Amino acid sequence: MNIDERLEAIAQSVELLAGMQKETENQMNRLAIQMDRLSKVSSGLANRNVRLETLVVDIAEGTARLLRAVEAHEQRIADLEGNQRQ
Repeated sequence: MNIDERLEAIAQSVELLAGMQKETENQMNRLAIQMDRLSKVSSGLANRNVRLETLVVDIAEGTARLLRAVEAHEQRIADLEGNQRQ
């Protein structure tokens, strides 16, 4: 293999590497765009999660208040029934 053939082989290798580098850069750009979108979606989901946690807490507190009211009514009924039997 003479020097011209070697230079041609090196030039072809460099062209292949340059093409591969360009494709890698394109893929990295697409990946960056997808990561940005994913970040926005993730942020939106985090906000929804906070709202859902607030709703669950509100429902739990409301249920606890209802339970206390039911227990108080049951106690009043039991007291009334106890007084009527005497």
